[in-house]
Amino acid sequence: METVLVTGAGGYIGSNVAEYFAHAGYSVVGTVRRNVAERFSRLGVKTVRTDLTDDESIPKLFAEAPDYVVHVAARASDVGRDQWFREANYEMVKRLALASMDHGVKRFVYLSTADVYGLRDFHGEGEDDLAFDENVENPYPKYKILSEKWLAANLPRERFSCVRPCVVYGRGDTSITPRTVAYLKNSLLVFHFGKWHGLNRWPLAHVENVCRTLHAAMILPEAGGKGVTVLDSKRTTLSEYYHEISREFLDGKRLRECNLPMCAIRPVAWLCTMLSRNRDKPLFDPTLYALDTVSHNLDFSNSRMLAWLSAAGLEEYDVSVRSVADKVMFGAKLQGQSLQFYGDCPRMGREASFGAFTNSYKNRLPEISKGEVRLTPVP
Repeated sequence: METVLVTGAGGYIGSNVAEYFAHAGYSVVGTVRRNVAERFSRLGVKTVRTDLTDDESIPKLFAEAPDYVVHVAARASDVGRDQWFREANYEMVKRLALASMDHGVKRFVYLSTADVYGLRDFHGEGEDDLAFDENVENPYPKYKILSEKWLAANLPRERFSCVRPCVVYGRGDTSITPRTVAYLKNSLLVFHFGKWHGLNRWPLAHVENVCRTLHAAMILPEAGGKGVTVLDSKRTTLSEYYHEISREFLDGKRLRECNLPMCAIRPVAWLCTMLSRNRDKPLFDPTLYALDTVSHNLDFSNSRMLAWLSAAGLEEYDVSVRSVADKVMFGAKLQGQSLQFYGDCPRMGREASFGAFTNSYKNRLPEISKGEVRLTPVP
């Protein structure tokens, strides 16, 4: 049995990746910052509690002699000091990649971001038509770009691959979905900015498609030295996304949409960004980074992703048949007959019985089972 080392296994995407590879038949070792061994014990995932920014922590990660390394751990935020991102998203990548080569890892798979292309209007371009945005200012994509360049310059092509997801959502989402629900729940009006009036593509990438693409990038010879954009085939506009969230979480709250010119909101976004420079999360929305994300048409081609999935014997995840875990998206842990939600569940508050939970969703989700809920614990 081959072994996969998954960094950041205690986080949202990393936990999904660790569970995916365990179900796929691999022996999985996951790095965590907190003790979440209980979460993975039933799957046989071994967890290593460590701080990856500490040089001395790197050697012990290879005690299990992993065949592959899937590097998910990163600092992901709209705001924060440049140095924080440099250490977590660049220096750490270099140290881990070099250690992987020294320990004979077959392939180092790096989870990057589609934001390396920049935040501007796109119209179906594929990877061969896209280039890194060399003028990017936000430190998150800035150091993702530098990391990809470093890997290309210092690792053999056949021993690394880069996966660039768009806006990730799905099972256990603690980021984009709760943030959107909070915005829609507390706003009398839903604002769109700039020329698109909400008709720009919102580039959703289900976390299951991210996991499957990471798998393909790990095993396919043709994936060596290349990057791939992860994007659901279903095209969703920003306005459609807001309405879908409203139907799923806010009892179909009527959304009153209006459009503002960029000049009306950019000063507010600039102020938020400046006030949040020394914070892990923004004080309020939008930041400049978030504003540029929601005001552009981020429409990429996913043909390479589909080709890689097919070559690996995999298929794109069908987002039309999502599980209850995908519908909840906040994550919960089941204790007896009680569900504890981590995040504001608009229908039932922070805690609800399993019966109340299933009753709330029974009309749209007739196949709910405890097993599905148990797949979304949050430490």
